[in-house]
Amino acid sequence: MPDTKHPYPNNPYSRRKDEHIALATRFTGNGNGLTDVHFVHQSIPTVAATQVDLSTHFLGRQFPTPLYINAMTGGSAKGKEINGQLAQIAGRFHLPMAVGSLSAALSIPALTDSFTIVREKNPDGFILANIGADKSPAEARRAVALLAADALQIHVNTVQETVMPEGHVATDWLTHIAAIVQESAVPVVVKEVGFGMSQETLLQLAAVGVTTVDISGRGGTNFAAIENARRPGHTYDYLADWGLTTAQSLLESQSFQKKGTVLASGGITNPLDVLTALRLGAAGVGVAGFLLRSLMHVGLNGTSDLVSTWLDQLPALFALVNARDITELRRQPLWWEPEMSNYAQQRHLSLP
Repeated sequence: MPDTKHPYPNNPYSRRKDEHIALATRFTGNGNGLTDVHFVHQSIPTVAATQVDLSTHFLGRQFPTPLYINAMTGGSAKGKEINGQLAQIAGRFHLPMAVGSLSAALSIPALTDSFTIVREKNPDGFILANIGADKSPAEARRAVALLAADALQIHVNTVQETVMPEGHVATDWLTHIAAIVQESAVPVVVKEVGFGMSQETLLQLAAVGVTTVDISGRGGTNFAAIENARRPGHTYDYLADWGLTTAQSLLESQSFQKKGTVLASGGITNPLDVLTALRLGAAGVGVAGFLLRSLMHVGLNGTSDLVSTWLDQLPALFALVNARDITELRRQPLWWEPEMSNYAQQRHLSLP
């Protein structure tokens, strides 16, 4: 039984976060679009898995693998437990890890330990703080300081805020983002929450100094459906398929990639998804909902074994397409399902 003296059970924010955790296991996307992108099979091997270098560079740091644990939770007793488990996995495999939104913790000190557990469990890890685009540079600094964070995620979530009963969409987000980027002492990444990013959005972000984005496409945790389930009357059910898939967003990001760094997330459920996202230009690939569901079903040890399997299989997949590293991977030929080719044509996008 939960300790009723603990601040979490009587806190509206904590109840909402626990609802998000429970609903995230039910509401996921109908495909991230990456299965519509195919490598052209090569029958003659020229690269062995032992020759593959998985390392990559983003947010000012070199990482041994392209995987990272993306923002999920915090702000409740259950969120603290999950964050602690994820931090242990991140530490074991040297994966960057982002926490869920720290917005409430900035005003409710009792919630902070559900986030700081990440630094406690992984004291030397690369940790990203996370705040909304409505926050000030001062609040951003507080969020970073709270975790001794190495980088900062600013999430943009217009669809979620539209559907969420407590939500609010303001038109000054870009101004806030610009101010935070200008004043931040740590690298900043602007992240969607599962609805993808368009070329127009990326141009807006680049214009105010953003150099790293997480396109977080449709196909993973569906916050339109989650918030709609929390809304009396479920009046926004028609927005369940809103947004751009992860694959579409990576196509939209091709111009941005020429000067900036793109991270990919949204419905990543296997190593082939990782390989394909890297081929389309991602410098790193984030996993969130899939890990959350794994923790719920097989616990910490089972989820840790799952990550280990992915990292064991990735070099074999690189070798399968005759790529020694990410640079060579991006030269390998692809073929596209008609739906993706049609999308690129309509949007006047080049297929990489």
